[in-house]
Amino acid sequence: MILHFHPFASFCQKVLIGLYELEIPFERNVVHLEKPEERAALARLWPFARFPVIEDRGKVVAESSIILEYLAGGRLIPKDPERALECRLRDRFFDLYVADPMSKIVTDNLRPEGHHDGFGVEEARKLLATAYRVADGWLAGHEWAVGDTFTMADCAAAPALFYANLVQPFGDSANVAAYFARLEKRPSYARVRAEAEPYMKLFPG
Repeated sequence: MILHFHPFASFCQKVLIGLYELEIPFERNVVHLEKPEERAALARLWPFARFPVIEDRGKVVAESSIILEYLAGGRLIPKDPERALECRLRDRFFDLYVADPMSKIVTDNLRPEGHHDGFGVEEARKLLATAYRVADGWLAGHEWAVGDTFTMADCAAAPALFYANLVQPFGDSANVAAYFARLEKRPSYARVRAEAEPYMKLFPG
């Protein structure tokens, strides 16, 4: 199995956490999207040229949540149907309401002068503030995103919250801050962070 990824990318880190949690062996292909030949090779697998993507025995699987479900075979999702639904919802929560607005703020910093989207960034910040407030409520009294068991939702949360906190600190969301502190101590995520550290100079600001 080959993982096409970059260690600095949030959604790639999400998949890496799952791979390390489950101790699944894989080959690495670090993709540098700024290199046309590497972008073209990724596009041949997944026309959108976005990572992560895996190749496994002739099958191509894209999108981080789908990859984790494919690889984990249910091992990162609770067996109880209601809790499984909650897990998937919170996985999407961290992708859509934390990682996405964070990305909007970050990419705006990379735009050339005169092409910034101030309104879009303001809306992204509001979305992040709401996400922190919502998460702070349901994290009260819980060790992980879905109770006391580490799940796919936590794989999504760790990189999303790390980068989000850099562009918009958690502030008064004490439960979110405490939760992220626990995530930082998780060996799988600590390994991912260590692998990403050489690329931190790429982060705008």
